This record gives sequence, structure tokens and C-alpha cells, in this order.
Amino acid sequence: MSKIRIGIIKEGKVPVDKRVPLTPKKCVEALQKFQGLEIWKQPSDICCFTDAEYAELGIPVRQDMSGCDILLGVKEVPVAQLIPNKTYFFFSHTIKKQPHNAKLLRAVLDRHITLIDYETLTNAQGQRLVAFGRYAGIVGAYNGILTYGRKWKLYSLKPAHLCHEMEDMQEEYFKVKLPPIKIAVTGGGRVAGGAMEVLDKMGIRKVSVFDYLYKQFTEPVYAQLHSGDYNTRPDVEVWDSPDFYANPHLYRSTFRKFTRVTDLLLACAFWDPRAPKLFTEEETREPDFRINTIADITCDINGSIPVTKRATTIPDPAFDYNPETGELEPPYSRPGNITVMAVDNLPCELPRNSSRDFGRHLIDHVLPHLFNGDAEEVLERGTIAKAGKLTPRFSYLQEYADSVADEQQQEAV
Repeated sequence: MSKIRIGIIKEGKVPVDKRVPLTPKKCVEALQKFQGLEIWKQPSDICCFTDAEYAELGIPVRQDMSGCDILLGVKEVPVAQLIPNKTYFFFSHTIKKQPHNAKLLRAVLDRHITLIDYETLTNAQGQRLVAFGRYAGIVGAYNGILTYGRKWKLYSLKPAHLCHEMEDMQEEYFKVKLPPIKIAVTGGGRVAGGAMEVLDKMGIRKVSVFDYLYKQFTEPVYAQLHSGDYNTRPDVEVWDSPDFYANPHLYRSTFRKFTRVTDLLLACAFWDPRAPKLFTEEETREPDFRINTIADITCDINGSIPVTKRATTIPDPAFDYNPETGELEPPYSRPGNITVMAVDNLPCELPRNSSRDFGRHLIDHVLPHLFNGDAEEVLERGTIAKAGKLTPRFSYLQEYADSVADEQQQEAV
């Protein structure tokens, strides 16, 4: 493709998402970098960057996107707004057969749309190329520290979503006054990296896993825990990461040793449903279970953190889990409860910053493949559907997509 017109569509999902795949300045950068590229912006009253900010930099703001070759969004596009025979990039949330999006995939197939999901764009080694993970970690860690402060009435931080930019949020860091608690950060990817950025800038010291487990400190500290720190395979002596990712069902959790010394848990690790959970609900009732606040940044419902029984929202970010009853209660109800922050759309709280970061990834790792004939097959690997059919890699979704057609037939009868 030598000439390509990209349209940035207005987000249509409810609740609204203020993020955008390309900011005004990133649009200008992309136009300068790729000859033959044209970019239109659909008017939006919810986007964190105004239509005027795009227009001032020469980006045409147009309602009708039918003249575009490729349409870029962030979240799922409402079925009624899908334009037939176009190529769409957005997070479709269909590859795990999420029930609420089967109709979306069915419509994509029926309308002969080419669907490329950001989540499925990978390099040859299978590593994701674009994601909002870093900002999920940044906002998630901030929310975790905010929640801990509220629970114990130590300080009061302005919620991230009330901060115009990340710089405003960082001004709040100076209010944080923590006792000598221990904070565990699980994971080694972008999310954990973002969380540790916040802890580092707050002046919270990172310590080794050994020191975290066995030493006492007179200041708050944190440790980064990798899978090998809290999982073991009983029949194998030496930790083998590739084996864990291939056979997580053969492992058991050894996280119990961390629950005895941890006050605040920041859960940032990707979790495979076949892998063991970090701990059990029964273990939360043990007298030496010390964790009292959890920021479940990955937010898998009934996943690695068994007390995450539901997601929370940006305006109402936390709930309490009562270990004695196993029931959920209002946040900060009683000291003996575990307070859980489980917002499932954390990057939305800093939409301008997270959009800039995402646009950087798009320009560096995705847009080049539109102009080089997809030599590395990045777009091909990431394409879920094309010309009314699922691509071979995603053929396992056929039954999922067909289930909607079956429902419609039954309703007609």
C-alpha cells in the first residue's frame, strides 16, 4: 500500500474511554515519517485531546470516516458503528471468547471487516508490540498507595483521574508518609515496570527477595517477585521459566511465605488460568496472613488473587473482602478486612499520558509494516478476521462467533 488514509474514530463504548491511539503531535510525527500517509480525525466530545488540538496541527476533523482505508480506535467499536469492508485496529476482547463480544466478532465477519487486534500484534518471538501496560502499572501502584493511606488514615491523595497529567499526579507523591511496611510487586513485564517507577519516585527502597523475607526494616521497602519466587514444580529441583509457561498446571504456589511478611500487594503478573493462584481464601483466615491491602492491577476476576471477586470502577475503586465470612463489604469497613483495588481500565485515569505512550509504540512498531509490505508478517499474525472469514490462527473462534448466529435463528423461530 503506497497511499493510506487512516481515520481516528470516536470511542463509542460505554462507559466512555478518553484515550486515543494517536495524539495530535503523534499524528504530525507519523505524517512526517511515512510518505503517502493521510490522517483524519472523527469529532469527539469525550477524547482527552480536543478537536481543536488536532485542527491546529493541520489534521482534518471529519465526521464521515467512509473515505478512510484504516480505522484506529482503542476499545471495542459498537456493532452499529462498524463500516463494512474496512480495516479496523482496536482492542476487540474476543480472543479469549469473552461472552459479551461474540456479537461484535459475528458482525466483523458478516460485514467483511479486516480486524487487527492490538493485543495480537507481536514480533517473531511472540512479544507484544503495543500496549497500555506501563500506565496500568503506574496508575495501579498509585491507587494501591492511595488505598493503603485511606485504609489506615495516614494521608489523602488526589485520585489519578482528577489529575490533568501525570506531572500533577507526581506532585501528590510528597504527601505519602508510610510506616515501615513491606510491599510486594509481582511480575516482570511492562505493568510491573510501571508500578516500580512510582515506588522508586516515591522514595520507597527496593530490596532483594531474601532480605524482604528475612530482614526487618525501619523504612517502607518493596521487592519484585518473579514467577520462580513463588511457584515450584514438586518433581523438578531447578527453576525452568519456559517449562512454567508451557506447563503451569504442574506447579504449585509457594506464595504463602510472602503472605506472612507482606502488608501491601501490587499484583502485576500475567496469570494463566492453568497456573496456581497465589493463595487461597482459606489462607486469608490464618492468623499470620498479613496482607491487608491489594492493588490487583491485572484484575483477573477470581484469578490469581482469589479475593478479587469483581472489578471496580474509577469513581468507586475499592471494596473490602471479609476473610471471616468470605463476603464483600464497603471499602474500609473494618481493620480486619482486606481492602482490594480492582479497577479494570487503569490507563483511562491518565488518558493524555497513556495515549502519548501508545502512539509512540504504534509509530515505532506497527505503522512501518503498513508501508513495507508487512515483510515481517506482523500484521498477518495480528489479523483475526479478513474477507468474512477467521484467519487460520484464530479459527478456534468459529464456534464462538457462530453461537450468535444460532441464537438469532432461535429467536426468529
